[in-house]
Formats: sequence, C-alpha cells, structure tokens
Amino acid sequence: MIVYFERVDVIGDLLDGVRALGGVFGRPPACPPWSLRFVAPARLSLATMVAGRAWVVPAAGRARALGPGDVALACGGRPFVIADSPQTPPQFVVHGEQCRGELGAGGWARGGALLVTGDCQVGGELPGRLLAVLPELLVVPSGDARLAPVLELVGAEVAGVAPGRQVVLERLLEMLLVVTVRAWFARQEADAPGWYTALEDPRIGRVLRMIHDAPSAGWTVASLAGAAGMSRAAFARRFTALVGRPPLAYLTEWRMALAAESLARPGTTVAAAARQVGYADAFGFSAAFKRVRGVSPSAVRAGG
Repeated sequence: MIVYFERVDVIGDLLDGVRALGGVFGRPPACPPWSLRFVAPARLSLATMVAGRAWVVPAAGRARALGPGDVALACGGRPFVIADSPQTPPQFVVHGEQCRGELGAGGWARGGALLVTGDCQVGGELPGRLLAVLPELLVVPSGDARLAPVLELVGAEVAGVAPGRQVVLERLLEMLLVVTVRAWFARQEADAPGWYTALEDPRIGRVLRMIHDAPSAGWTVASLAGAAGMSRAAFARRFTALVGRPPLAYLTEWRMALAAESLARPGTTVAAAARQVGYADAFGFSAAFKRVRGVSPSAVRAGG
C-alpha cells in the first residue's frame, strides 16, 4: 500500500532550481525619449514598473505596454527593449552581467518612472519544461491580486537603503517569478498546458500530485485509477483528455526528465539515476530513457 501526502506543488517542481542572478532598478530620465536595450539576458527575465509607464519590446512580436504594477516576463534569452515608446531607438545597453544593483547609479534623473528588472538563472531539465510552454513575452496586468503583495515589498525594498537590500530584492524577484507564472496560467489568453489545467480536476489533479510526489513508486493504470476512484478505462480516457498524454506515458516522461536532471549532476551514475525514478534494472531504464529522450543516459551523463 502506498501512503503519500498531498504536499507536492507541480509548478514548484519546475521552478525549484530557478534563482535570481541579480536585480537592477533605476529611474529613466525625467523627460522622454528614453530607451534601454537588454542584451544577453538570462532565459527568464522579469520587468515591472514600480511607478510610471513604459513599453517592453521583444526581439520578435508586438510591443506591450507596462503600467504601474504590471509585470513582464521575457523568456528564451533573446534581447529586449524597455522604453518610453516602442518607436524610441535604444539609448543605453544593459548586459546580463550588469543586472545587479542600481542601474546607472548617479546618472539618472529623478523622474516619475521607476523600473525594476531581474534575470533568473535557469539551469537543468525541469525549468526547461516550463520554458517550453511560455511565450517569448508575457505581461500580467496590475489588477491581478496575486501580484500586489510581492510588488509592494519590491517597491519598499527599492525605496529603502537597509543593509542587504540587493539580496532581499533577488529573493523577492524569485517570489515574483512564481506568482507571475501562476497568474499567467490562470488567464484565458495563456493557453495553459494540459498538465496545469488538469490540476484543477479533483480526480486527475490528485493523481498528478501523486506522480510528482512519488515518481519512483510502482504506479500502474490500475493503482492510479484506484486513487482517482474511477475505473481503469474511464480514468485513462479522462487523464488523456485533460493532460494530453496517457497516464503511463506522462509518468515515464516525468521520470526521464527527473533522471536527466540527476544525470547532469557530477557523480551520478546511470544505475543511481535509474533507482531514483523506480527502475531496478539499469538496462531497462536505459532503453526507456533513449526511447523517450532520443539519447542514451550515458551520453547525458557525459555532457553530450
């Protein structure tokens, strides 16, 4: 009998390894035009106007307006521009490694706009699964109640001069990333992935949490259907309809994603990775891994 606690957070699984590389804040010049081009950003970059208005212009696609409390998330690591107008040519260039501290300290007029941006380090397999379902640029408007408490803390920290401000700002940006992704998936325009919307289903959501909480358990369609309180046929149909993948296919893909994450760490053997995701036989694991991932676990372990 498998006993588990519904403590797992599927979004948390995907974002657990994401860390803010830095937070940068600054006041654009008091009078337009002004424009900042962010080059070599991280794979996830946040931007919010604590005060004032701006536009964020992605490398491809349409520009989006940013008002006070709106949060933009740029995904994929491509350059982007934040400016007073989409038509304003870039006047300043900010490199990814400069995203820490006060932007242009001493060189900015005390205008009405206050910009906060931050880069987030995205390493490993699991955050990449989340990036794959996010657009290059998304904007969550200030009216979303989930953002307000974190943005209030961000604004207070930027306005203050307390010791450790940079560290606190980086932790707040990590919080802001999580609530922004959560708020985005709740919006109709988001086209949220099946696994996310399925979490709201009482039966299938419970099964997804079980899979994520104990991926190495000896799950079968019968045991998962029993946990959902459904017949095997009805469960398999409903799971596939909501998630977009059959139950055991989803389970195997998640196990292989976890294994790939583990194999990328120094010192992890193929046998150890196999055991971590429920395979007693390293040969069977290797065959499943190559079938799902298109490459052998040994190649991943070697950095290939």
